[in-house]
Amino acid sequence: MTRKRVVVTGEVQGVFFRDTCRRTALEYRVAGWVRNLPDGSVEAVFEGEPHHVAILVEWARKGPPAATVRDLSVMNEEAEGLEGFEVRPTP
Repeated sequence: MTRKRVVVTGEVQGVFFRDTCRRTALEYRVAGWVRNLPDGSVEAVFEGEPHHVAILVEWARKGPPAATVRDLSVMNEEAEGLEGFEVRPTP
């Protein structure tokens, strides 16, 4: 089990980034969450099998077709044993 937190910048809000992220995570059985941040970026946590989490991180580098990702920061974190994947509200 591995966990990665990503912050994605660029044109990533208003382009179905969060919902597409949620659907992709469910497809690969990756747990976690995604949310918009007030500065216009998107933050997500991916937790699961290392190979599947890596797929989600790579997906976040491009995002959905309407997104323009400028930068992606990836942080390793301690896995918490999350279940499911949710879209969270902006903090």
